[in-house]
Amino acid sequence: MNIRFGILLDHQFPKHEDVAFHLDEIVHLTERARDLGFDAVFGIHHFLAELQTPQPFQVLARLIPHSGNMLLGTSVYVASLSHPVQMAEELATLDQLSRGRVIFGAGIGYRDEEFASFGIDRSDRAPRFIEALEVIRGLWGDAPFEYSGKHFTLNGVNSSVRPYQKSTIPIWIGANTPKTIARAAEIGDAWIASPNVKFNWAKGNLELFKKTREVSGLSISGGHYPIARELHIADSDSEAIERSSHYLQREYAEYAQYDLDHFVNKYDEYVEKSFLVGSAETVTKKIEEYVGAGFNFFLFRTFWSGMPYEMAIDTLERFAADVMPKFKGGE
Repeated sequence: MNIRFGILLDHQFPKHEDVAFHLDEIVHLTERARDLGFDAVFGIHHFLAELQTPQPFQVLARLIPHSGNMLLGTSVYVASLSHPVQMAEELATLDQLSRGRVIFGAGIGYRDEEFASFGIDRSDRAPRFIEALEVIRGLWGDAPFEYSGKHFTLNGVNSSVRPYQKSTIPIWIGANTPKTIARAAEIGDAWIASPNVKFNWAKGNLELFKKTREVSGLSISGGHYPIARELHIADSDSEAIERSSHYLQREYAEYAQYDLDHFVNKYDEYVEKSFLVGSAETVTKKIEEYVGAGFNFFLFRTFWSGMPYEMAIDTLERFAADVMPKFKGGE
């Protein structure tokens, strides 16, 4: 099995901090990940967040000359809020700039204020999302694209810019319920499991994803099966938990304000069953479990708001030296 390891950027910063400075830090972090042999760099997406959150397409464009051959993706872009014509052209442009390295990770969103500000009924997010993906793919095709849906109508048009990838840009879908994961199997190229989902839940729903694809007549061989994880490595498990807890707990407290109190109330459970926080030996054993369950593409978030970038880079270096070789032909 070809195992890939990428980094998931956490480009969100407190209101009083210098965004331009932090974006320079992201460049350095990406360069270090590139030199250490990581395969991908992904960005996050939200509008109107409490933290300053630069938009991912622009952040990824900034990283193109600093990322070598790394894949560039989003995990995940709230596609139910934006118009598919705009997304199709911006993604194709990014793919041309990077010479075909883009993956579009997309989701339906969950924050009420985003939908209210865009004037979109939150109950329409799923059908808008499905239509948007259909339109994006259609616009990237060769023939003039006709589309008549509830939310979008197009009359014989194409994206003015086509993807550099001739087989079109892969679309990975973020989903967090069995129903939406089954839908992702039917309309997407992969399902991205979120950083907080527990191992047994992720394992069972990856099986559901594959089974749904088989029933739909879609291939499951040779595909990417990604999962995002929080990652922090230290000399011992206790040191890793102690060093990361201040930053991780603050990160998840931010999520809790969106009616997600379980991120605070069950934090210790997430550390044990979801996050990869521990010694290199502990992290290796956990990744072996994920690989055994069928996951083959890992997106690691090693930096959280307020954390010194040196700590994030230290984890990347420890991972590259002590964990990565066990999965990439070293040991």
